[in-house]
Amino acid sequence: MIARVWRGWTAAEDADAYTDYVERTGMRASRDTPGNLATIVLRRIDGDRAEFTTITLWESVEAAGGFSGTTDDTAVFYPEDDRYLVDRELTVVYHEVVHSDPPVGDQPG
Repeated sequence: MIARVWRGWTAAEDADAYTDYVERTGMRASRDTPGNLATIVLRRIDGDRAEFTTITLWESVEAAGGFSGTTDDTAVFYPEDDRYLVDRELTVVYHEVVHSDPPVGDQPG
């Protein structure tokens, strides 16, 4: 199982709106892509900014490529991202999931 991880930052006052937006766009599109096992959105308010980390779990890097259109580390952005994001990573990081509790997908617990 593969975790695809991305981070971005909004103004703190936009955190709730961006949470809704990222759920309606990237997380929904991920869940609708064959091979997706789960989506996770983490949020941390730090002063006047909110940090977001999205984690999508996939059967393989190739399955994640069905969402992003590529198996490289290019991040996916949506039309209104510029409205919310004050900073963003332009790439994603892929991790091999070696343990989860409870187990997700076919990965051993």
